[in-house]
Amino acid sequence: MFLPRIGLILGSLLIAWVLMWFTQGTGVVQDDPERNIAIPDELTMPLKIQVAYNDEKIFFRYRWPAEAAYVYHDMLRYEGGQWVRYGSPPIGRDPNNTYEDRVTMLVDDGKVPEFARYGGYITVGANPRYFTDTAAASEVRQHPHLGEKLGASDVRKYLPQTRMDIADWRGVKDEETLQQQREAGYFLDLWHWRAGRSNAIAASDDQLIAEHRLGDSGRGPYTTNWDSENNQPAWMFDSEQVGIDALNWDDIQANRFDFDGLYYLAESFAKPFDPDHEWQEGDVIPRRMLREPSGSRGAISVAGGPARWQEGYWDVTLQRALDTGYPLDDKMFKTQGEYTLGIAVHRDSTGSRWHYVSHPYQLGLSREDTEVTAHHFNGEQPDWSDDWTEMTLFYPGQVNWPLLVSDAHAGAPDIEAGKPVKPRHSEKQLAIYGVEIQFNDEIISQWCKTLVLGLFLMLGIWFGLDRLLQVYVVRKTQGGA
Repeated sequence: MFLPRIGLILGSLLIAWVLMWFTQGTGVVQDDPERNIAIPDELTMPLKIQVAYNDEKIFFRYRWPAEAAYVYHDMLRYEGGQWVRYGSPPIGRDPNNTYEDRVTMLVDDGKVPEFARYGGYITVGANPRYFTDTAAASEVRQHPHLGEKLGASDVRKYLPQTRMDIADWRGVKDEETLQQQREAGYFLDLWHWRAGRSNAIAASDDQLIAEHRLGDSGRGPYTTNWDSENNQPAWMFDSEQVGIDALNWDDIQANRFDFDGLYYLAESFAKPFDPDHEWQEGDVIPRRMLREPSGSRGAISVAGGPARWQEGYWDVTLQRALDTGYPLDDKMFKTQGEYTLGIAVHRDSTGSRWHYVSHPYQLGLSREDTEVTAHHFNGEQPDWSDDWTEMTLFYPGQVNWPLLVSDAHAGAPDIEAGKPVKPRHSEKQLAIYGVEIQFNDEIISQWCKTLVLGLFLMLGIWFGLDRLLQVYVVRKTQGGA
């Protein structure tokens, strides 16, 4: 009887241990497109940056690793007699290679003090697009300011003080207050370089973050190539100028392109779309048409011509006037000035919130007491050295500012006390937190299951040892008699 009892006890303990093992974290962290969840293979990535300026312009150089360059963006494919769109913002990576690489940079001059402490987190408000709890498009369109005035159909980045309640995207402050905030400098300058929608014409986009992500005044570097009335492109390639009528779908799916060739449509070589042309299955026309930007929105350009990807790296240099003359749109740079930067990179044909972001970094012009120093030079273009500032960018997940300042976040008291994030959390920690927050309910559920089974295992061990001891005592007693 003694050995069978031992076998029964050990078998029960083994079953409990196996159940606990298989409920600990199994099946929790996984892609879930229906909830706008897609986890990148790498949670962090490196970025290098250099900054220089002369008497008129400032230059930012960015360099980051990428296995390939993705320059195709938002394409119309001819199939079954219709033009079908490919490249609307994907959940995670776009399987058709129709989403471009990008680098973006937020700049502040001290007028948005929270940005220097917490970086881009402060711009992510309640119910933003591509979060699991994203605001309904119909509700945004009906909003008197965001929908009816700005024409928005989703909630994008906004600053905390533009809302009456940070946890409610609907509570936009009145227009007089918003205007006063802009005049006081309460906005973030947004530099936005796109591999498909701007780089080919050596341009960048100039935007800003206030009560929404807004374009600067003037004309942007691209427009939408679509005739909604006839469900067809509005423009096509002018074959007399460039020798082609359309791109080829096979090239796009294989991500084949030549930086010196045509992978984009530009205003300078486009002509009105001809529906009677003999279109072939798989013909492709870009849904975005590039054009020369103007005004404040065209203030940023690519220095030295379009940027290139070579030998596994993008190398992008942007330039802009120190003072653009648009104080309501841009942050002006001055010698001995100090600024805060927040940089993000999209790579591997990903868009929207599937990017990598940086901690806030301090930039100084001709100052050595900041994390990034912009050195003054004479001449037209910087003579770059090998002196880089290295950063680690991280995947932020579905973490927004209302969450971080709420009771649900253990660090909320530190934020209230004004303690900055960088000394307290590494990029890897923030990336892991960004993943975990998307599975908070599942993790708690699994933790409870593990706890219950763990208690069962401990009780089983106690019960088993107690039974073994009783058997041992009885046998010892019987043997002694």
